[in-house]
Amino acid sequence: MQPLNWSIIGLGRFGKIHAETVREITGVRLHSACSRNPQTLQSHASDLQLTNTTTDYQDIIADPAVDVVSIVTHWEDHFQVAIDALQAGKHVLLEKPMAATLEQCRAIQECAQHSDGKFMVGHICRFDPRYALARESIMAGDIGTICSIHACRNLPTVAGNIRLDKISPMIGDGIHDLDVVMWMLGRRPLSVMAKNVRVHNFKYPDISWAMFDFSDPAADHETIAVIETNWALPPNTPTVIDAQMDIVGTAGQISINCSETGLKVQTLEETKYKDTMYWPQVTDQRRTGILKSELEYFAKCIHHDLPINMITAEEARQAMEIVLWAEKSAQSGQLLQISPSE
Repeated sequence: MQPLNWSIIGLGRFGKIHAETVREITGVRLHSACSRNPQTLQSHASDLQLTNTTTDYQDIIADPAVDVVSIVTHWEDHFQVAIDALQAGKHVLLEKPMAATLEQCRAIQECAQHSDGKFMVGHICRFDPRYALARESIMAGDIGTICSIHACRNLPTVAGNIRLDKISPMIGDGIHDLDVVMWMLGRRPLSVMAKNVRVHNFKYPDISWAMFDFSDPAADHETIAVIETNWALPPNTPTVIDAQMDIVGTAGQISINCSETGLKVQTLEETKYKDTMYWPQVTDQRRTGILKSELEYFAKCIHHDLPINMITAEEARQAMEIVLWAEKSAQSGQLLQISPSE
């Protein structure tokens, strides 16, 4: 089996984590990387001992040696890079959110259907065994019919302040939980009522709450889901990300806690929970965790020509579509009825 040559487009903080993870996957070779920022590119490439770099992603797209690309650019730049890569026949792992508008998402989906390369959007929570096992329990009927779900994915201001000029909390993090809820329930919501709260003077508000009506009229059963994204937690918050989900059914309850990671480090200055699940890095620089599982899955589908079933392009598009409905509701201050999927 020939190793896949994998390139990173967008070698920023998370692009570097992608690159470090790619190096740990059997049957894959980290081939090259791109960043528009020459200083960042030089610094990260040096750490990675990677000499094949460029500031123009078109160099990557045009390279016949490149088999796979991770697109880890700013989310509003996803569209053109993804289209160009798919049209060039590359296998494309596109970080979420899929694109900046619903029209762009549809165009990427259409392009992927006609591309020689495989396509997947990186909704990492689908590869988290905690959410996957919870879904299996729900599908098995262990807690009866779902009545309510409350999900939070909150950040301390240290992290939030870095992001709030780039992306909103609902699009940046709420989309994770929205996708998981639709995955667990197997349906779209009927309506949404959302509210944003501005704490600091950034481009986007610091806090967003959205209440979705996931009732199933055919089954005559009501279901509500509340998604909370707050990027203004105190800077001394001990967890890197406060991610939890409580699911209540007619015959039981499921609680998921991703905040307490199982590794607490307490010093004289602070107490911190270290990441042990998503992309932890151990002392010899190896990356492991859920991101590795996601990238391994994509590599396996390419190597063995398997369909991408863990997260389809249609599901990724719908997640962005519904998040945009929540943003419209927050801006208008109105309860919005969500139209059926087109």
